[in-house]
Amino acid sequence: MRFSWIVLLVLSFPVLEAIGIFWVANAIGAWVLLWLLLAAIAGVMLVRVERVAWSARLLFSVQSGSHPLAALLASGRILLAGALLVFPGFISDAVALVLLLMPTTWKGRKPPPPAGPRDGVLEGEFKREPDDLLR
Repeated sequence: MRFSWIVLLVLSFPVLEAIGIFWVANAIGAWVLLWLLLAAIAGVMLVRVERVAWSARLLFSVQSGSHPLAALLASGRILLAGALLVFPGFISDAVALVLLLMPTTWKGRKPPPPAGPRDGVLEGEFKREPDDLLR
């Protein structure tokens, strides 16, 4: 039963996109073609740039000690947004914009700080004060 709803949703998505395009074209005219063309160009550019940048993002996250899964999720989110922008329609463009505007921080588990020697010695500086200042 649950699988049939998923299939129905996936198959109805292009129909909903076409209805949305026709509705917006009826309201604003031929500007819809310009919007769809610019969205497709922006999607292709996002995919091209992210295809090159994901490896650098992953390398930087590993070198900085953060979790590499955060870099992979950020790159995957940008690639998905680019693919949705290439797909013609206003619903997919809205979902892509939401994906692009989501915050990118991912609070993973940080590694513990390095442990120092545990010999009970506190290190610091000592400065003797004159006696008359203490009284």
